[in-house]
Amino acid sequence: MSILAVKTDERVKTVCFTEEVISVDLMDGRTITVPLAWYPRLLKATSEQRLGWEICGAGYGIHWEEIDEDLSTEGMLRGLPAPNVIHS
Repeated sequence: MSILAVKTDERVKTVCFTEEVISVDLMDGRTITVPLAWYPRLLKATSEQRLGWEICGAGYGIHWEEIDEDLSTEGMLRGLPAPNVIHS
């Protein structure tokens, strides 16, 4: 019997938004979708500011210089909102 080994790669491939969510496509084909309400700086940002993201942290993070926001794929996968954000 053989065991199929699935390789995960949590590095950021691309980022997109709706008015309510941020979606991050990972290099391994998964997509993380999280409510923007969890990230107040992104929620309050303009569409143009949201598009100003860049990959950081060896591919495992996303940075927005203009709004001083940083997210990690690890935090998003764990369901961690920004500090001081309460979600129900």
